[in-house]
Amino acid sequence: MSLEGQLLDRKSLRAVTGKSADWPELAKDCVAFANAVGGRLLIGIENGEELPPSGQRIPADLPDVLRRRVGELTINVAVQPLVVTAGNGGEFIDLTVARSSSGVASTSDGRFFLRIGDTSSPVLGDDVMRLANERSALPWETLTSMEVPRTQVDATKMAALVAGLRASDRVKPSVKEKRDDELLDHYQLARGEWLTHLGVLCVGLQGDRARLGSAPVIQFIKRDTQENKVNKLSWDDYTLSPMELVDAVWQDVPDFREFYEVAEGLFRTQVPAFDERVIRELLINALVHRPYTQRGDIYLNLHPDRLEFVNPGRLPLGVTPGNVLHASVRRNEHLARLCHDLKLMEREGSGFDAMYDVLLSQGRPAPVVEEGADWVKVTLARTAPDRQVLAFIAKASESYPLTQRERIALGLLARDDAMSARELATRLELQDAEALRPWLGRLCEWGLVGQSGRTKATRYFLKPELLRSLAFPAVTTLKRIEDHRLRALVLEDLERYPSSSIGQIHQRIGQEIPRRRLQTLLAQLVASGDVQAKGERRWTRYGVTL
Repeated sequence: MSLEGQLLDRKSLRAVTGKSADWPELAKDCVAFANAVGGRLLIGIENGEELPPSGQRIPADLPDVLRRRVGELTINVAVQPLVVTAGNGGEFIDLTVARSSSGVASTSDGRFFLRIGDTSSPVLGDDVMRLANERSALPWETLTSMEVPRTQVDATKMAALVAGLRASDRVKPSVKEKRDDELLDHYQLARGEWLTHLGVLCVGLQGDRARLGSAPVIQFIKRDTQENKVNKLSWDDYTLSPMELVDAVWQDVPDFREFYEVAEGLFRTQVPAFDERVIRELLINALVHRPYTQRGDIYLNLHPDRLEFVNPGRLPLGVTPGNVLHASVRRNEHLARLCHDLKLMEREGSGFDAMYDVLLSQGRPAPVVEEGADWVKVTLARTAPDRQVLAFIAKASESYPLTQRERIALGLLARDDAMSARELATRLELQDAEALRPWLGRLCEWGLVGQSGRTKATRYFLKPELLRSLAFPAVTTLKRIEDHRLRALVLEDLERYPSSSIGQIHQRIGQEIPRRRLQTLLAQLVASGDVQAKGERRWTRYGVTL
C-alpha cells in the first residue's frame, strides 16, 4: 500500500463507529479530497500501519451508513465505500472520494478544505474565491470549443510524441500497444471528433495554437550591471509545443553554455554556470503549472549575479513560497501526466527537491521563490560552485547510501557551517525540529554531522577537519544501497566477470546485500535485456548482453 499523502489517508475504525465516531472529521477529509483531485480513505487501518488488525470485521451496514452520513454532512462530494479483505484476513473499508465535477465541495455548515500533501487544510477568506475560479478553470485542457478536427494535427509533432511515449519506461505496455489515434484519447488530446485544447497545444498546427490565446510565449532578456538590455531572444511564433520549447530555450541561449573552472589538484574541471537539470526543471514547471486561462509571457531575466524565471499567475492554491519543497498540487493534471510519461518531469512534486539536491551538492544557494499579485518568480544565484563542498558531497555519496533528503541537509550545513535545529527546519520548510529526523538521523549516526545542545538549543554542524580531509569516520554498509546504485554495481561486476553465478556475484559486490534482493534485480535485468542468463537453477550463469 502507498504511504499517506496527496491521494491517500488512513483512519481507525473507531472514527466511524460507536461513541468515538467523529463524522465531522471524516466529512472534512472527504471535502478536501473532492476539492483536489480525489483520493482514498482506508478506514480500519491505523496510522503508521500497513494492514488492519487480523481479526477485524466490518459491520454489514457500515458502508451504507458511510455513504448516507457523508451525503448529509457535505455538498458536491461523491463517495464509494468498498469492503476489502487484507492479506492477514482483517477487513477494512476502501472509501473512494471522486474529484468534485459540479463545483466547489464544502461541508454542510459552509466550510471549505483542500488536500495539500498529507493534510486537509482549511480554505479561508479570499482563497475561497480563488478555489472557485481555479476549479472552473481546471477543465480547460479537455475543452473542444475551437472545434479543430482530430485529424488536423502536425504530423511531425504527433510522430515525435508517439515515439517518446512508446520509448518511455513510465508508460504501461498496454498503453504502448494502442494505435496513434487511441493515444490521443488516452492522454485527453482529443475528444470525439475534435482536438481538445491540450491536443491543440501539444500536437496542433501553428495557426490553431496561436488561436488558443494563451499558448506559452517565452522571452529571454539579458542585462548588464547598469540594468541595460544587452540581448533578447523570443519564442513567440507558436511553432513549438511546450515539450519542444524546453529543448529550444536550453539550446538557443548562449549564456547556458558558459562554465566555471574548478581546480582539483593538478587538474581543472569545467562546471556549467547553470546546471542543465535545474534549467530544464524550471522551464517545464513554468510551462506545466501556469494557468492557461490567463494570458502572459514567461520571462527569463539574466542579470550578472542571478537568473530569474517569472511566470504569469499565482502559485496553485495550497502552495506557498514557504512550503514549495513539500507541497504537491497539479494545476494542469493532464499536461502534467503527459510530461511525466515523456520523462520530462516528476509528477509528484519532487522537482524542487531535485533542484535543491543539485544546487546544494555543488555548494550553490537553493532557489528562492517569490509570489506577487499575478506572478511567481524563482531566482537562481549566478555563483561559482564551492570546490570544497562539491568534493565533500561527491565523496560522501560514494561512501554512504545517501538519500536525496540527506544530500540536501548536508549541502545546507556545508554552506552555513552550523545551524540551530529551528533554523535548519525553517530552511527545509518543516513545521518543527522534530521533523528533522528523516533528514539528519543517519547522518548523525555515521558521524558526518555533529550536534551540540538539547531540544530547541540543538545545533547541527559539519566538523571543519572532516570537510577538509574527507576522512569519513565509518565504512558504509551496502544493506540499504539504493536500487540504481545496486544496478550499476551488478552491471559493472558482470562486465569484469562474465558468466558468473549469483553466488559469485553476491560474494564480490557484498554479502550484506540480501540475496533475495539480488535475485530480484537479476531477474529484472534479464527481463529488460541488459543481462543474459544461461542454464537453469543452480547452474544459471549471467553475463552482460553484448
